[in-house]
Amino acid sequence: MNFLVLGGTRFVGRQIVLELLGRGHHVSILTRGQTDDDLPLEVERLRGDRDAGNLSALTGRTWDACLDVSGYVPRVVTQSAELLKDAVKRYLFISTVSVYADGQSGPITEDSALAVLKDSKSENIQADYGALKAVCEAEVRRIYGERATIVRPGLVAGPHDHTGRFTYWVKRAAQGGVALAPGDGQDITQAIDARDLAAFVAHLLEHHTPGIFNAVGEPLTFAAFLAEVSVGVDAHPDWHWISQADQQRLAAGESWPIYAHREPILNIEPVRAKAAGLKLRPLSDTARDTLAWAKQTGAEGTGPSAEREAALLSQLT
Repeated sequence: MNFLVLGGTRFVGRQIVLELLGRGHHVSILTRGQTDDDLPLEVERLRGDRDAGNLSALTGRTWDACLDVSGYVPRVVTQSAELLKDAVKRYLFISTVSVYADGQSGPITEDSALAVLKDSKSENIQADYGALKAVCEAEVRRIYGERATIVRPGLVAGPHDHTGRFTYWVKRAAQGGVALAPGDGQDITQAIDARDLAAFVAHLLEHHTPGIFNAVGEPLTFAAFLAEVSVGVDAHPDWHWISQADQQRLAAGESWPIYAHREPILNIEPVRAKAAGLKLRPLSDTARDTLAWAKQTGAEGTGPSAEREAALLSQLT
């Protein structure tokens, strides 16, 4: 099959491209060409800039499907979706679980209420990320109908993760010793390996599957999450939990990656995706491979520094 990927050079997009190539498909990507990529030479690179409306490289071409990995604002997504509606058989949009409205009790399903964009002119991704994505979804479904597929990933983890969120916990666990962890261990979190997400996307495309799917890992307590990470890196850190009260007293403004206190959006139901072909590897395998990648590349995690952690631990013990 012949696929067009809008945004295929970093992390999730990159992994999807590699998965499609590994299955014997031909892949074209639309890229601004401003940064180097490590994709194989067999990938066709088309020059363009979605934000600037420069999509001329796509005209006069046809593909079996378009995978939109880089659509964040409705104006941009609508433009590409309209342009390609007669050029592709299916449009698969990578959305996010952030589309779900706040204030809902988990578990969240694909039918749960969505966030509403209060200012229809907003393109403020930082402030309106989830609501903007929800409008993007609606536009894709309006234009493509049953030819639309929407995938809503949660936290994505694994090698080549440029955010450093999962990498922080992997590297911290590998260091061992007394380690600081937020909460009481009972908050829920979920993580999906980018490779499993990519395989699921490829499966949906190969089977021409319509619909909306939550592509998330199994719900785990944060204690279980850290235990899986520790197993994966073959280490035995002594996790010291910092309560909500102590976080507010000693660590106001401190941010721990992946963690959210009693947040329903981190308790999402993946049943529909599993029925459609989603397969999940053990989180420990993701941690093992992420550590190997981080050692090879020098990738750093995003979280409290060793000095900050030591200072907080000294005040708690």
